[in-house]
Amino acid sequence: MGSDPGSVAGSAPGGGRPLIITEDPLLLDDLLRLCAAAGAEPHVHHGLPEQAGAVGADGVEPADPALGPEADRAAGSAGWETAPLVLVGDDAARRVRGAPRRAGVFLVGRELDDPRVWQRAVEIGAEEVLRLPDAESLLVDRIADVVEGAGRPALAVGVIGGSGGAGASTLACALALRAARTGERTILIDGDPLGGGMDVLLGGESAEGLRWPDFAASRGRVGAGALEESLPELHDLRVLSWDRGDRVVVPPAAIRSVVAAARRRGGVVVVDLPRRVDEAVAEVLAQLDLVLMVVPGELRSVAAAGRVAAGVRMVARDVRVVVRGRCPGGLDPEAVAGLLGAPLAGEVPVEVGLPGRVAEGEPPGAQGRSALARFCDGFWQRALGSAQGVPA
Repeated sequence: MGSDPGSVAGSAPGGGRPLIITEDPLLLDDLLRLCAAAGAEPHVHHGLPEQAGAVGADGVEPADPALGPEADRAAGSAGWETAPLVLVGDDAARRVRGAPRRAGVFLVGRELDDPRVWQRAVEIGAEEVLRLPDAESLLVDRIADVVEGAGRPALAVGVIGGSGGAGASTLACALALRAARTGERTILIDGDPLGGGMDVLLGGESAEGLRWPDFAASRGRVGAGALEESLPELHDLRVLSWDRGDRVVVPPAAIRSVVAAARRRGGVVVVDLPRRVDEAVAEVLAQLDLVLMVVPGELRSVAAAGRVAAGVRMVARDVRVVVRGRCPGGLDPEAVAGLLGAPLAGEVPVEVGLPGRVAEGEPPGAQGRSALARFCDGFWQRALGSAQGVPA
């Protein structure tokens, strides 16, 4: 489809460079290998960078004078206080005692059964003690986050239908489109292999880029930058959809890695969810900040939505109700949400003519003055304007 699925396993260049402090050549080889796996080019120092600590009276040994002033200056560009991540070999812990306390310090070694290792970790202010090879996967993730410039993760919102034909895919597509039009980096993920493809709603079923089946054989971490670049770009957003071929099962671990990569890229992630909660869907739900459950305004749909909500709440942290259309049985939106035991996120009136416009190639939410677009714009204004990411 024009992109190589194997390339997604790498990491995009950029971000910061971690600092390695060790005098153990074997440990250094391991750490360099793990940095390479994460796409990072580290700074290496065999002692304490000059700016990190004092010399003499406080008992901290000076940086190795054999390194010379040029090496000290090079290390200073990624010194103790400025490097985004510091990996201190257990052999070098004594050299950094007394250095200023900071986040992002890890004590790394192979033989960490020595009970004194925890004392050394406390002395240098390490966040964690990592033993290789057991912690290799965790360490690669930490390093890759630095390489990819990981800051605030994306606000991840799932959309699920409370009943069949609720309009969840339409709302998910519109939310993603409106977020992209505000300038947010946006990825729309199709979580329903039987839904026909979110790329179709956006008129991009023939667009070049990877689809879910291309990730079926993925193992390990997925690079956030490479993922974004590999997906079709439609209407200023990236879309990960299913194709129209024979159904391919994507393992839950691969789905977890792909969604995690999308979140690390920042901005907004919108996921169109199926109504069933299996192992793969649970992996997605666990990474979402918020799930919007779309409930048509009719009593039968409200009853069905109760069963869907029960399954979603077993995994999701925050579930809210979007009522689509007025309920002819006398229930207002607040009453519908009350019956489902979830907060009301809002009401979306049924939009006359929308199915016809979609059939003609106009994606949901494209008309800025439509009720659907106004709901989405209001939602993002509240959600993205909140200091916590999702308003209460």
